Amino acid sequence: MPTRNTPAPGPKLVIANWKMHGTHAGNARLIDALLPGLSAMAGVQVAICPPMPYLAQLAGLLGRTGICLGAQNISERAEGAFTGEVSGQMLADMGCGYALVGHSERRSLYGETDAQVAMKFEAALRAGLTPVLCLGETIHQRRAGNTNAVIGSQLKAVLEQVGMAQLAKGVIAYEPVWAIGTGETASPTQAQAVHAHIRQLLAAQDPAAAARMRLLYGGSVKADNAAQLFAQQDIDGGLIGGASLDADAFAAICRAAISAEPPVGAGLPAKNSTR
Repeated sequence: MPTRNTPAPGPKLVIANWKMHGTHAGNARLIDALLPGLSAMAGVQVAICPPMPYLAQLAGLLGRTGICLGAQNISERAEGAFTGEVSGQMLADMGCGYALVGHSERRSLYGETDAQVAMKFEAALRAGLTPVLCLGETIHQRRAGNTNAVIGSQLKAVLEQVGMAQLAKGVIAYEPVWAIGTGETASPTQAQAVHAHIRQLLAAQDPAAAARMRLLYGGSVKADNAAQLFAQQDIDGGLIGGASLDADAFAAICRAAISAEPPVGAGLPAKNSTR
């Protein structure tokens, strides 16, 4: 059962993860198409995470629109001889407010461990960023009935690294691996059950902080299923992949977030601006 009763007021959070898509010209067209619809919306917090080479371009395009800039990844290192890595301070210097940590593709394709994800979470906090901790199980783990155990293990690693007080400064995104880019989506009931479990795990550490934390759902969220997902008690927004590359679809998802019940009100970074 959900552990949260009356949430604090505040907008839902919708984060666009563009993954490895984009060009300078295409990015400009997408933002131009997005801004008219998003600028008219109140009651939803929006962030966009483009590929690293386009952070500077997006910082300029977003300007003072109120849309936050985020990074898809972050190094656990602060600086040094780590060719190809990007530190949290560099991301903050580019104008980022958020950083994704532990996305399933980073875990499965690039071998990121729970311990490494925990260090990246801590690195984001040190740089003044809001880390978005991604948790999720594979289809084999779900079929074996291990969803809660997998989620618990991934969350425990971060709790042991930074503690609940620091974890509460971030955002958690539940992204069932079997529903990312497959066209499959966890039903609203399935998604809510895992979100409620995550909040219970957090509540065991600090009930008040658990009630405030934003829990996002990420897994083939589309315009036609967003409203049902966002209406769930413990779903406070979404981490959107493919649909975020379509201006109309992404705007519809953001509108769905506005029409849902207001979620928790914690953990918002400053709106994007040049730094």
